[in-house]
Amino acid sequence: MSSALLEVRGLKVAYGGIHAVKGVDFYIAPGELVALIGSNGAGKTTTLKTLAGLHAASSGQIHYNGLSLLHIPAHQRVAMGMALVPEGRGVFARLSVAENLLMGAYTRGDKAQIDDDLARMYALFPRLVERRDQLAGTLSGGEQQMLAMARALMSRPRLLMLDEPSMGLAPLMVKKIFETIKEVAAQGMSILLVEQNARLALQVASRGYVMESGAITLSGVSAELLGSDAVQRAYLGG
Repeated sequence: MSSALLEVRGLKVAYGGIHAVKGVDFYIAPGELVALIGSNGAGKTTTLKTLAGLHAASSGQIHYNGLSLLHIPAHQRVAMGMALVPEGRGVFARLSVAENLLMGAYTRGDKAQIDDDLARMYALFPRLVERRDQLAGTLSGGEQQMLAMARALMSRPRLLMLDEPSMGLAPLMVKKIFETIKEVAAQGMSILLVEQNARLALQVASRGYVMESGAITLSGVSAELLGSDAVQRAYLGG
């Protein structure tokens, strides 16, 4: 699909003798929120890490904004407008909240706009304002998730990749995180959301892909997937 911001074709990823991703195809259009759902071990995180440049593809193609990514290192992908919020958040525990946010803008040199974006992140995540001088490692899990998202947004990405943002969080914090995801998407950000909570993911996404054992087994608009018997049985407790 030539108008796609991200297009993945025949992607295979293997490491340590394990074939983790077995020839997947999917795309994300500009400004689209797409969910990638599936159980533990399905290959979702490996797919995201490969898109971000943290794993090498065994074969297949990844095109972002019309350019092949296969030989582009991770830090250059960030500069091109791709940002990953990793599973487990990955905040810099010994840096303050403010320092973490500035690390998100390390590829940028536009100081005035970085200051503007800092103010925007504090408006988007008011909890971080109170914690700006606090060490990131002392934050609650939900606050760390907010910080990880804000840090990624500080790079001014065109594509935000979120890996299990609800994992380990209390229901109230999950609700807040997903409200923020919807707000960011409404501003025109392209988002690839990897999430084990299939119902939540499909409720906020326009389209979804179901991944099982390294392969995509179902795809469609979110409403169709929510109503699918197979999805109901496997992921929604139906």
